Amino acid sequence: MKLLILEDDRLLNETLEDFLEEEGFEVFTALDPYTAHDLAYENRFDCYLFDVNLPYESGFNLLEKLRQSGDKTPTIFLTSRDDKASLIAGFDSGADDYMKKPIDLDELLMRIRAVLRRGFKQDKIVVGDYTVDSNAKQVYYQNQPLNITIKAVELLLLLLSAKGEIVQTATIEEHLWHSNEEASLGAIRVYITTLKKHFPTIENIRGIGYRLL
Repeated sequence: MKLLILEDDRLLNETLEDFLEEEGFEVFTALDPYTAHDLAYENRFDCYLFDVNLPYESGFNLLEKLRQSGDKTPTIFLTSRDDKASLIAGFDSGADDYMKKPIDLDELLMRIRAVLRRGFKQDKIVVGDYTVDSNAKQVYYQNQPLNITIKAVELLLLLLSAKGEIVQTATIEEHLWHSNEEASLGAIRVYITTLKKHFPTIENIRGIGYRLL
C-alpha cells in the first residue's frame, strides 16, 4: 500500500515515515502542499495523511482541489485544531477521517487500515469472466459460483486491494485469522494454489508474500 504524508513539521514527518515504513507501507512525504499536489498527480496512492495548517495553503484547500479533479483517495487529516468548525470544514473538503495531535501511532495505524478497508468496499468486483462478491465472500465464473472457501476469497480480496503490490505473509495472517486463532502458512499455500487455478497471475515472492498482477 502506498501512502502520501503531507506534514510541514519535519520531525513529525520523519517519525510518521519511519513508523509506517516499518509497518510495510511504501511512503512518500512532502513538507508543503505544492509538492504534495505534484506527487498526487505523478503517483497513485492508497491513502493521504494531510496536515491542515501548512505554508501557502491549508490541507483543506489542497484536498478540495484533488477531489474536484476526481481524486477519491481516502484521506486522514492530522491537525492540532480541535474546534467544531474545523472538524466540519475537514469533512466538507472530502476527508474520510480526522485525528488530533499529538498523534498516537498505533491509533493512526488502525485508522489507516479502517479507511483502506472502507475505500475498497465494493459489493462486486469484476476480474475478466470472474465476479467477486465481497459481502457474500463468493467467487463466480460466468455467473456460476465456484467452490472456494471464505478464507481463500478473503485472501483474493486482499490481493485485489493491493493493486499489484506485494502483500506480505504477515499481513495475510493478520487479515485471515483473529488474534486468538493460530495462523497457518500451510493453509495460505493451499488457498494460493486454489486461487491460481482461476487467477494464474498470482505470484509467490519467496520469503516475502504474494501479489496479483
